[in-house]
Amino acid sequence: MKISTLLCLFLCLGYTGQPQFLTLESGDSAPGFNLRNVDGKIISQESYPDAKGFILVFTANTCPYAMAYEDRLIGLDDKFSQQGYPVIAINANSPEASPADSFEKMQEKVKTKKFSFPYLYDEGQLVTDQYGARATPHIFLLKREGSELKVMYTGALDNDTQNVNPDKTLYVENAIALLEAGKEIMVNSTKAIGCTIKRLAVK
Repeated sequence: MKISTLLCLFLCLGYTGQPQFLTLESGDSAPGFNLRNVDGKIISQESYPDAKGFILVFTANTCPYAMAYEDRLIGLDDKFSQQGYPVIAINANSPEASPADSFEKMQEKVKTKKFSFPYLYDEGQLVTDQYGARATPHIFLLKREGSELKVMYTGALDNDTQNVNPDKTLYVENAIALLEAGKEIMVNSTKAIGCTIKRLAVK
């Protein structure tokens, strides 16, 4: 095959130098997580035997969008952890591609922001890849069904990245309210708006 033909194939297929992953959608079974927290402890879904589900958020240390949501995530955890839906944050970036997302920098972040929830280090971005997280932040609302996890909503926390609109639509909160009421979650997917997840380029 000629080089020009190969180049055309790469361009037509949308080759970006990054691996491509499918993003989990509402209704999909979700993998578990078993990752190291900033305090050195291993955290998994089994660490929360009484949880009904989880607000799993893929985030990062320095992304402006992720930083804009940090206080709202703390508030979300304060409100819903006692209702059975704790926040679990995972750093989605590769520290090799983004040195500001190293484990040590994660520890500094938690000390500064005083997160009320775990902030987990995803070595090799394995869990990030399994969920197909696209941006920071990217939220997956999970429901526990026995030993399994099921995606109930995925996307943005709300529709106000700058946190200036008092009438913002609270996607995650609305989804949990409907879930608790046994009703269908009508808006079960939105676009995750944020920074591109930092990966090592494919060689």
